[in-house]
Amino acid sequence: MNQWLKNVRLETGEIVHSNNRIETTTELFHLEISHDGHIVDIVQATAPVNASNGIDLEGQLALPIFKEMHNHLDKTYLSLDWKACRPVKNLKERLHYEAQELELLSESIEQRASAMIEKIIANGVNHIRTHINVDPYIGLKNLEGVVKALKKYKDFVTADIIAFPQHGLMRDDVPDLLRKALENGATMLGGLDPGGIDGDIENSLRLTMQIAEEYGVDVDIHLHDSGYLGYYTIDKWIDLIEEHNFGHRTDFSHAFSLGDVSVPEQIAIAKRLKKHDIRIMSTVPFNLGRVIPPIDLLTEHGVEVHFGFDGFYDSWSPYGSGDILEKANIFADVTRKIDERGLRKSLGYITNHITPLNAQGQQQWPKIGDEASFVFVPVSCSAEAVARLPKQRTVMNKGKLFNSLITT
Repeated sequence: MNQWLKNVRLETGEIVHSNNRIETTTELFHLEISHDGHIVDIVQATAPVNASNGIDLEGQLALPIFKEMHNHLDKTYLSLDWKACRPVKNLKERLHYEAQELELLSESIEQRASAMIEKIIANGVNHIRTHINVDPYIGLKNLEGVVKALKKYKDFVTADIIAFPQHGLMRDDVPDLLRKALENGATMLGGLDPGGIDGDIENSLRLTMQIAEEYGVDVDIHLHDSGYLGYYTIDKWIDLIEEHNFGHRTDFSHAFSLGDVSVPEQIAIAKRLKKHDIRIMSTVPFNLGRVIPPIDLLTEHGVEVHFGFDGFYDSWSPYGSGDILEKANIFADVTRKIDERGLRKSLGYITNHITPLNAQGQQQWPKIGDEASFVFVPVSCSAEAVARLPKQRTVMNKGKLFNSLITT
């Protein structure tokens, strides 16, 4: 049986005032949702509907549901007792100390991942891309636990599960462990700093390509290496893409190096990224001293950029809320998106670039036939949601309202 969502606030357009201030306009609607979770009708709220089985949203604004595109469900300490991080001098030292606790943490992986999934969904997400440690210390234990946790939430969230060589690809039996992970639940292949960690850019990249082709999977490479080391790594991977006809199948996470080179070099690499449909998964670091990719420039040149929250309370950092909307807020703040259009465009980085209004302020979402997946918030417009981070959120995935599955 179909159900009605009553009194839903939708953005309908914009008004440009004489002083150039832009105001987003909204109206109330009733949305009819099919049993399989799609929108079958949208009518003005003044229209009479058979709403005996309806849900009254009482004027809350509908936003496109969010996507969390860079996370580590296996790393969080969430649900465990508090502890701050151990100070380190560099990335290699951090990885060393992380390795020391992996075996102990693996015993609680399903519990910790479940707690994190709950928090992410409740914040408005229905898709998570998670990198899972695959290494000589714990083998596939983290993968097994995360897969079990995700199965419990299959009605509310989908996932990309990335076999991630956190402690280096070109060591021990890591390549074979990655192959086993791809045979046992992982859906993508990860990489990590072929220069800074593996110390052999060309051979690390070629081995990554070899495994990806063996299993027919896409690739997401963590690239923290800065400056020309990172820039060269991206350039060499694109050469491999052209050599192996591997276009449309790669993402780079972080890619800090793109912010470390000159604007002409940024434009040159942006054109190569666009040509091969390579996306950037940015975590918009809290540390404002850390150079981040030139997100506006990349966007202007047609390169897709998506945001992820990254870690949340783990051996890397005691901070974070797990709220992907907060990342859009930080980006908009740091890059001075203070007007209505700039703020609401920033929402697209966490919604797979679906926004209620297009760049010209014309309504483009939702439409009849769209999936009935929403985040309902008590604010006036999407620009306000990005700027003010509403705490109250009602999450619906394919017509189903999310309620916690964890009993306390």
